[in-house]
Amino acid sequence: MSDSKTIDIVPVVKAESDDAEEEEQASPAEEEEEEMVCPQEKLREDCRTNDHHVTELLEKYNACNERVSAKTKTSETCEEELFDYIHALDHCVSKTLWSKLK
Repeated sequence: MSDSKTIDIVPVVKAESDDAEEEEQASPAEEEEEEMVCPQEKLREDCRTNDHHVTELLEKYNACNERVSAKTKTSETCEEELFDYIHALDHCVSKTLWSKLK
């Protein structure tokens, strides 16, 4: 069935070699996405600097890390301090996060 009128259809995919062209043609929605700031990250930073309890737990966690890093053989981990810090940080953020989400 090799007919001269038969056309073989083969899909052709071409990759653009210049990434700069793609960046120049970014849609406004993509540009808007890049400018967005996660409200949770902003609130976490505010809690780290303004909440006394969170600051205390962060200092306690950092002190533990320094102590553990200074020892060569230790079974101590700072897991408890980390969990306490993250729990307090999340608690602080949760007070206002939901009001900032769309």
